[in-house]
Amino acid sequence: MENRLKSSAARLAILALLALAQGCASLEPIENSENVKQGESYQAQYRETTDDEAERLRKSSVLMNAQRCAPDQRLGPAGSRMVPPDIDILSPGDLIDVSVSDDELISGKYEISQDGTLRLMHVPPVSAKGRSVDSVEESVRRVLINAELYNTVPLVSIRVMDFASARVFVAGAVFEPGSVTIGSVESTSLDQLRQETIGGRASGRRLARALQSAGGVRPDADLSRVSVWRGGHQTVYDMRNVITGHAYPDPILLEGDQVEIPSRNCFQEELMAPSAVSPPGVKVFMSNLAVPASSNAQAAISKDTVELRYGTRFLQGVFSLNCVGGARLTNSNRSAVLFTRNPITGQSIVIERNLEELLRRGDRDDFDPYLMPGDALACYDSSVINITDLATKLGIIGALGVFI
Repeated sequence: MENRLKSSAARLAILALLALAQGCASLEPIENSENVKQGESYQAQYRETTDDEAERLRKSSVLMNAQRCAPDQRLGPAGSRMVPPDIDILSPGDLIDVSVSDDELISGKYEISQDGTLRLMHVPPVSAKGRSVDSVEESVRRVLINAELYNTVPLVSIRVMDFASARVFVAGAVFEPGSVTIGSVESTSLDQLRQETIGGRASGRRLARALQSAGGVRPDADLSRVSVWRGGHQTVYDMRNVITGHAYPDPILLEGDQVEIPSRNCFQEELMAPSAVSPPGVKVFMSNLAVPASSNAQAAISKDTVELRYGTRFLQGVFSLNCVGGARLTNSNRSAVLFTRNPITGQSIVIERNLEELLRRGDRDDFDPYLMPGDALACYDSSVINITDLATKLGIIGALGVFI
């Protein structure tokens, strides 16, 4: 009996030492190259929380983010809700049906060549890239007359059968700048009836699709000054209405077009809403090796990444991570870490939040950052869970019948 008491006393002593060690254990504060603590990083929401009410009112995240914006170079009020009608603009690879009076030799189906020309039988090539169908029809009439194939102006009709995909280049404030191919349709998605009917559609070869295909616009993008360069000529479009759901300019793009979208050098929360130019989702790396989950699979976390809705915040992400909830005694002191990067500078940023503290704050939105594509989230256990887990592995709790 005496030996059993001594053994129990020893186990309790070890448990007390574990609790003391857990309470004394500490890590160095997280360091970042950028001044994240004061809110001078990409998102003001990254900054450290404060209990000073006057400072909170003076430095809301929305105001802090707006203060860093470049001088306003917008084109005045948001663009008109009236969008000019679409015109069939031809590009290399487009399929067209050409009908010339009753001339079966020249009439037929043609593809716009890679050099942007329409090559009819027995006549010089006609420039077609970047031109409307009506304009090309007029050029075909002229070239037929000049070739002395007709004494009078022939009847020429051109109808688009199918728009080809186009490779365009996107630079500036997008998540994945580079070349993208837009307008392609998978064979499983083809509408056979439409394929058999003359009259193609270029819905997939538009500016908004190109921006989204390049990873989507970043929250610092200046949507009022989206430039399209074609043949050395620049056209600027005000696309701010794409965020509000109103009509916005969305021109057809051609093979080789260059799209550029400048940065305002500030985080704009209004751009964090799903839209035709935002990322289709946010892929986030997650790790939750907490008790009772001994692996990500058991914690319902995928092996690599989890795709969340664009506009998801830190707190929503940790809910998806199974890092919130459970027994208050053991789970109320959990924390989570966010690893991200400033997309403008490329510098890494790490922040840690106590989840219960953030949940209970009325001003939580000022310290609850939005998740960016490629971010990583990790959940840390509370001190009580750590002690319980260690004690269980050492056989202390089972031997003493102690429940924490």
